[in-house]
Amino acid sequence: MSFKRKKRILPSEPVRVTIDALTHDGRGIARVEGKPVFIHGALPGEELSFVYTGVRRDYAEGKVDALHAAVPGRVEPRCPSYGVCGGCSFQHVADATQIDLKQALLVEQFKRIAKLEEVSLLPPLTGPSWGYRHKARLGVKYVAKKGRVLVGFRERSSPFVADLEFCPVLHPQVGERLHELSELIGTLSIRERLPQIEVAVGDDRAALVFRILEDMTDADGERLCEFGQKFGFDIYVQRHGPDSVTPVFPEQPALLGYALPEEGVEFRFKPTDFTQVNIEINRKMVRRVMELLDPQPGDRILDLFCGIGNFTLPLATRAGEVVGIEGGREAVERAAENAALAGLSHVEFHVADLTQPLAGQSWAEGRYDKILLDPSRAGAEEVLAGIPRWGAGRIVYVSCNPSTLARDTGILVHEHGYRLVTAGVMDMFPQTAHVESIALFEK
Repeated sequence: MSFKRKKRILPSEPVRVTIDALTHDGRGIARVEGKPVFIHGALPGEELSFVYTGVRRDYAEGKVDALHAAVPGRVEPRCPSYGVCGGCSFQHVADATQIDLKQALLVEQFKRIAKLEEVSLLPPLTGPSWGYRHKARLGVKYVAKKGRVLVGFRERSSPFVADLEFCPVLHPQVGERLHELSELIGTLSIRERLPQIEVAVGDDRAALVFRILEDMTDADGERLCEFGQKFGFDIYVQRHGPDSVTPVFPEQPALLGYALPEEGVEFRFKPTDFTQVNIEINRKMVRRVMELLDPQPGDRILDLFCGIGNFTLPLATRAGEVVGIEGGREAVERAAENAALAGLSHVEFHVADLTQPLAGQSWAEGRYDKILLDPSRAGAEEVLAGIPRWGAGRIVYVSCNPSTLARDTGILVHEHGYRLVTAGVMDMFPQTAHVESIALFEK
């Protein structure tokens, strides 16, 4: 005998509340009969009415129905699809207020998780608020009822693709071409077998990688070539895994690139390589890393989670030796190619899974004067076990998740004898609640 779980009936009447705080993903927090409710589009201090969108045992979710008393930081969203599209969560917040909220969240995480009451804050790094996204994965869906293809980010809390005419946070070469992309895919024989487009924009060229679940026809290939030529895109298709990415137009495209002019280095990368979303903030972020880590000719520096060498190469322009470690072999190969392009011979790279024990790896047995950490959202907890052995007097930690940064800060401070000197936010993702941050530790 099988039992179907009854679908929970949501309360239909709006509920009036005052917002107490903000979640890490940018939702307002209120309490109704003691239960926390996470409300999309709400800001701390506001009085509003919300409607329920979900109810769980320990919490509920909702969205704003009517504002009764807004806070000064609220603004009118720029995008007509805001609230439906899941690409942004902060367009209703003024730019300066976004920074204040992200800074407050970072400090709160340090206090609550790392148990640090006082945090010295760096001036925030800010840049363009719109048109900044140089990397993105866009969903694609042919909708028979609409008679057309949708191209854009997924809807908020939904697997469906949002119906977008344009996207103001994407680089304009792509964000203003969603309609044309929709029309292009609608003409393909495989329009129902093309679920995703990967976007990559360099300093002077842009690439689109079309994920396809069925082989193209010759006519499909011709249309993709025409589109690339007309709008200035390098066009690729991906039939299977990452190794199957194949150029369509031009036949042999050069790698994309970006430069760090102040450091005098340039990078080449494939469209599927990981690079930072916001090129302008990345340049400022590299400059801040150089200031905080302060590489000197006698320094031996360890760069953990080095990627294609975004920090490794600038550090190597001033340090005596830099060792970069990354889990992906292709990223390490690209890093070595970029080092050779820059004429940097005193830098070396190794492939290693930094979530696993490092015993027996030659680079892990050495000593280092300084360490840079730039992990994924999961943080760097496992690799911190090597910190006492490496003996670094200074550590800079670049983070895309304030919760795991705070957790790892607690380990560095309370277990390994470092002190948090200073920390700050870097606005890598304006119009979203995403918090990019940086922290300096000294022994």
